Amino acid sequence: MSDTASAAPDGRASPDFRSPEFLRGHIRDTLAFYAGRAVDPSGGFFHFFIDDGPVYDRRTRHLVSSTRFVVVHALAARHFGSEPDRELVRHGLRFLHDAHRQPNGGYAWTLDWHEGRATVTDATNHCYGLAFVLLAHAHALMAGIDEARAGLDDTVALMERRFWEPSAGLYADEADADWRLSPYRGQNANMHACEAMLAAHEATGEARHLQRALDLAHGVTQRLATCGGGLIWEHWRRDGDGPWTIDWDYNRHDRSNIFRPWGFQVGHLTEWAKLLLQLDARLGEAAPAWLRETAPRWFDTALAHGWDAAHGGLVYGFGPDRSVCDGDKYHWVQAESLAAAAWLALRLDDARYWGWYERLWAYVWRHFVDHEHGAWYRILGHDNRKLTDEKSPAGKTDYHDMGACWDVLRALGALGT
Repeated sequence: MSDTASAAPDGRASPDFRSPEFLRGHIRDTLAFYAGRAVDPSGGFFHFFIDDGPVYDRRTRHLVSSTRFVVVHALAARHFGSEPDRELVRHGLRFLHDAHRQPNGGYAWTLDWHEGRATVTDATNHCYGLAFVLLAHAHALMAGIDEARAGLDDTVALMERRFWEPSAGLYADEADADWRLSPYRGQNANMHACEAMLAAHEATGEARHLQRALDLAHGVTQRLATCGGGLIWEHWRRDGDGPWTIDWDYNRHDRSNIFRPWGFQVGHLTEWAKLLLQLDARLGEAAPAWLRETAPRWFDTALAHGWDAAHGGLVYGFGPDRSVCDGDKYHWVQAESLAAAAWLALRLDDARYWGWYERLWAYVWRHFVDHEHGAWYRILGHDNRKLTDEKSPAGKTDYHDMGACWDVLRALGALGT
């Protein structure tokens, strides 16, 4: 089947991918995969599911999944008026505060949860993790959980105190349990911190959060990008009090680290394009021109080097020489890219991006959406073969996939309150 074919594997014709009714329905269908199986009555949520739904690891808890479950249920509570989802937000926040949060103020990266007790298995403090703690509290607050405001304010203060580096205008990345910073620096933590600050601004109306989002966007897409030939390299380091320097070899030969992959990341380029336009919309007439200038350039570059003309879909990454370094297809790359395409089409009034939107959705509908059991597959090979039956391991929760639908609804002006 060509990359433009969009029928589901059972032969059903594709829906109208721009329809708000389709987007809302797809969110509900995806949530249904987790309904009745994700909640652990003893605390938090289960994080590991195979294709047809069974949990294959009942004890490991990862901060990213713990926070993302709060986000997806908060969005459903807010926009579908779902009281059960609102209770799940409270359930998830309790687990964040009672299990992940540590006496030093940080949040454990991973836990072993057994018989209602948490044993820390990785106490590393990640700014990336705190960005999602902030995002979870911001969305919980917008969903009517008033007690989330204290957690939002505390998390911002913690990020500023422990990770903010004024000389770089960015956050450091990682610290041990005693808050000793590692020399590693990364753009990914700052990108998701930008996302979280936008949500914090929406939740509170405080201008400082919008300013911090703009600071982060400028620091990554305008300053760091000058060292990467106009694009953003993922990995950096800082030795002592010196400047950040690019690390071209970090994880070059390790494809197992899902949070720190080597190469220019196609999905991060398109995700930044989306965030820049969301920031542009929030700032209105005060928005600097580089937001609208950078967004289409990064999206166009990502699609030029990342689209697989033979099999369809976007590859994971390409190297400094612009050749593909990882041809596998990841769910979140397709999701963020179709959301970015909608924002580009609508915010820039450029119809050619609707072409990419339709093409990406057609590919996803054919290859990534599980029309039998629900949700999206996590990863496919370069030729769209399934590589695993792990539908949703730690970190997924279909946060990106449902989030893309919410982002498109926002771009269409169909999000509601």
